[in-house]
Amino acid sequence: MKTVAIAIARMGSTRLPGKVMRELRGWPVLQWVIDTLLTCSQVNEVVLATSTSPADDVIINYLKETAKYRPPIPFFRGSETDVLDRFYQAALAHGADYVVRVTCDCPFLDYKVIDEVIKLREVRNVDYASNVDPPSYPDGLDVECFTFSSLAAAHAEATRPTDRDCVTQYISRNRYRFPAANATCPLPGLAKERWVLDTEDDWKFCETLAGLVVPGASYIHVLDVLDRNPSLREINNADRGAKRNERFYQALATEDLPQRSFPNSAKLHRQAMEIIPFGAQTFSKSHLQYPAGECPLFLSHGDGARVFDVDGHDYVDLVNGLLPVILGYRDPNVDGAVRHQLDSGVTLSLATELEYQLSERLCRLIPCAEMVKLGKTGTDVTTAAVRLARAYTGREYILVGGYHGWADWSCADSHRNKGIPVELADISPHIKANDCNDYAFTLHKKKGVAGVITEPEADPDYLQFLRNWCDGNGSLLIFDEIITGFRFGMGGAQELYGVTPDLATFGKSLANGYPISALVGRRNIMKMCEPPGNIFFSGTFFGEALSIAAAIATIDKLEKLDVPGYLLRSGIFLERDILKLKEKYDIGQAIELYGYYPLLRLKFANDRIRTLFIREMAQQGVLIIASNNLSFAHKAPELAHIVTAYDHTFGVIADALKHNKLEELAPQTIAAQPVRAVT
Repeated sequence: MKTVAIAIARMGSTRLPGKVMRELRGWPVLQWVIDTLLTCSQVNEVVLATSTSPADDVIINYLKETAKYRPPIPFFRGSETDVLDRFYQAALAHGADYVVRVTCDCPFLDYKVIDEVIKLREVRNVDYASNVDPPSYPDGLDVECFTFSSLAAAHAEATRPTDRDCVTQYISRNRYRFPAANATCPLPGLAKERWVLDTEDDWKFCETLAGLVVPGASYIHVLDVLDRNPSLREINNADRGAKRNERFYQALATEDLPQRSFPNSAKLHRQAMEIIPFGAQTFSKSHLQYPAGECPLFLSHGDGARVFDVDGHDYVDLVNGLLPVILGYRDPNVDGAVRHQLDSGVTLSLATELEYQLSERLCRLIPCAEMVKLGKTGTDVTTAAVRLARAYTGREYILVGGYHGWADWSCADSHRNKGIPVELADISPHIKANDCNDYAFTLHKKKGVAGVITEPEADPDYLQFLRNWCDGNGSLLIFDEIITGFRFGMGGAQELYGVTPDLATFGKSLANGYPISALVGRRNIMKMCEPPGNIFFSGTFFGEALSIAAAIATIDKLEKLDVPGYLLRSGIFLERDILKLKEKYDIGQAIELYGYYPLLRLKFANDRIRTLFIREMAQQGVLIIASNNLSFAHKAPELAHIVTAYDHTFGVIADALKHNKLEELAPQTIAAQPVRAVT
């Protein structure tokens, strides 16, 4: 079986024309790349692929000239614009069974890293292996290895411009079809390093660095040189200069998208329905939320602000796992912390210091937090809070504002009360959000209310009313900040609005998708979780170390980068553009925006409009249900993509309303939704 390494080179770079022929220590940059590939033990042949453009004659002439005194390097010339075809034809011409892809603007490639990726593909027996999915090595050490059969499929089937330009995008996007593996750098934090050549600043960096290292130096040696010369990194600082794959994401946001179909989702759905009630483990991630046959039902992976379905389509994600993903999928800091903890164990036989470290952060950041108990789900901690309130006050009645999980007390006074003793509805009645005159406040005052639990995504005056009402009646105020926590501020909505509850629950955004929740509150109440109070709240996995490590890393990054502030600003800009589009298409109350920053929710006039909206947004490459759940990974290209999708979708809805086409749609009949998305 033959492994061919194909190095891509051309003179027509838009940012830095002729970069591959610029000289470092007397040799062109492309020669540095070729020499590194020739050193690889896992590569059988090295080929240079360039275009048929006359501008690239200089590359071919160089290869011919150096063949007089160096081992000759075979080359292939193909389409300048269809890079995928050029690459495929080169692999075909040289009889490759496995193909390695590198680009000739990476003079500091490490042959050991290349060999590692090639070997990883072999050992894992996958179609695609890389060190960039997700990236953890410095930008400029990128290498991909894949089967020729997957390349041939991409060549035959890929139609999107970014797929034809980026060679491997079709393969990596279709992970369900082409199983993948990723080589992760053993040294954390290197993904932010920039050792690639794409701008004039990059050239200054490369030229200086080349004078300090020998060609073919390992990345460890390069790293040592940079550590001894810290000013070098400032030349092309990635934090203020060009970003990794910046032009790709810009192109992705503006390209025309093909019509999407979902045969693999349909197949998996049929299989799942046989052994899983409604085909999924989570209500709001199931087919009950999406138009049948017109939207994806199964995802294969996520990356940053995007998710990928099992049919190879990508989406800017405005669901974000129902809000846990606040930094973006596969955040390097969070996943790095998890990998580090994995070396020490997951669930141990005694407590770990991590539990204290996370609790200390929560107590420092959250106004009401004096003590902390951890759980795994929102239902865990809201139920514990209600139990604490009843025990502390010696009363039974809990006024319930909103949705707080699937426990009996939360669902008793709702349409989801099957299997729940009917008497629980009387002692756990629901109150109307933002209604200070709700009859429940009068009705149950004389009965003695243990506490009021509410979601603080509400009018601040109403929250203050609840605080005053609880104080006047000896009741506990509980804020369910499962959603608002770390999105409305590092201290949650209670910090933002200046209303401090007695107890509060946090979850979702606490660990960027890892399962964990927290109950926090006043010391004198929380102490009842230990003898002699004996309010029992305990679980085998409540101290599970991976999720706690993820939570610590998430909180540290949220605080350092002021992520809540970023989400607020992004939400304001997005609302502005959506409102302009509503006015442009004059769709009136067909779709209304509501909610408190930084969450922006959608209310549909009927199910047919909802169905049409979700379908058209999905066809435009945006996954959404009924709210715009932003993450820190949603940057300018993703926000532009979202606005473009809204523009198209509102246009379709306006046309349907104008020409009475809505009746032609089969509405997706969905069980009535609670105040917030059921999880």
